[in-house]
Amino acid sequence: MTTNQFSATLRGGILVAALIAPWTAFSQNGGGLTAPDVPSDRKTPRTADGHPDLSGFWKGTRDTKPGGNIGKDLPGFKLPLTPAGEAALQHNLTATIDPESLCILGGIPRHNASGLPFEVLQGANKVAFLYWYTYFRLIPVDANRKHSEDPDPSFFGEELGRWDGDTFVIDSIGFKDTQVWADENANPHSDALHVVERWTRPDYDHIHVETLIEDPKFYTKPFNYSRTWVLGKPTDELHEFSCSENNVDREHLGFGPGPIRKDGTRGYDNPKPLPPPLFTTPTKN
Repeated sequence: MTTNQFSATLRGGILVAALIAPWTAFSQNGGGLTAPDVPSDRKTPRTADGHPDLSGFWKGTRDTKPGGNIGKDLPGFKLPLTPAGEAALQHNLTATIDPESLCILGGIPRHNASGLPFEVLQGANKVAFLYWYTYFRLIPVDANRKHSEDPDPSFFGEELGRWDGDTFVIDSIGFKDTQVWADENANPHSDALHVVERWTRPDYDHIHVETLIEDPKFYTKPFNYSRTWVLGKPTDELHEFSCSENNVDREHLGFGPGPIRKDGTRGYDNPKPLPPPLFTTPTKN
């Protein structure tokens, strides 16, 4: 079983004990869902043209709470939903299976809220973001390029990159409005979504994003989401991951993200202990 299937199983409210072992291995193999933050006095690396080098394998910190929630920086984690946005949220909660559990791209802003690590490869004319499920986005770097008048809708949107001093700005429009969640908690976005990400590398060991999210159809006002990641080990890297291969849980997934606690995290308040593993390795006498 894959880690994505395990995550999907949790979100659908079905827990299969046999999946615990691969999930534990994933957390210990250098991927990791979260990592402890670290102080750093090492200087920001720079490319030959003088820009901060964002390249690296980046892990979310345990200080990001609640994880997976684009409303984490808002009072009470309450998003400013319009009536249409509230209706879309209720639809996601009660009639939509988590798109990522069906191997559909998470897109932006969801990937910025994800607990999974990612990798950045920076070039002079393009910057690539590589994600755990073998997804990627490739951002052209051109301050003079303008958005298309009618871009083809996509999960990451039409993304344009430029440098603003030491900040890498990604301006995105043209998002899909079906089969999408804006975060792990099933919050919605429409085709009017406009996302502006401002990426910085304040020192050698950290990368940070300030995200402005605008969606006049589903939200009454723009709001911000910020996040910091820590640099992984030099040996950390992404590997091939076929989400749709042997996705045995697909037909058993429930609607919505599962229960959401008052602190904005997902899960039950008083979870019962896990059952014993279905299969055990015989011990030698």
